[in-house]
Amino acid sequence: MSTVSQGPISLTGDKFVHSATECNQNLQGVQDALYVLNGKWKLPIIIALTGSPKRFRELQRVVTGITAKVLSKELKELELNEFVTRHVYTTTPVAIEYELTEYSQTLNPVIQALRNWGIQHRERIIGQHKTV
Repeated sequence: MSTVSQGPISLTGDKFVHSATECNQNLQGVQDALYVLNGKWKLPIIIALTGSPKRFRELQRVVTGITAKVLSKELKELELNEFVTRHVYTTTPVAIEYELTEYSQTLNPVIQALRNWGIQHRERIIGQHKTV
């Protein structure tokens, strides 16, 4: 049986082996990420804002199925976690735009990994149902 070192975690056969401290750090990191990105709307909102700022109604049209109340709550939480900035323009009527922050770019590898895994998972599940 071979052991491959992967930093503080080693791979023995098909199992990851790490200390209790490393396990707790890993769990805490994942829990923190899930706490910040919880629910089904935050990542779709971030993806919808990729490329250009958007006004509230435009976001609501792009993120299909989200209610105004939920979108408002999610945008406030994204702003608190420094993923989104809110720009208020003193026009008549007042215009408000939401834009991704530079910090939000740190989520790009996470979004890409989730996208890739989601495609692979969908293919796996659909493939299983085709052969049954």
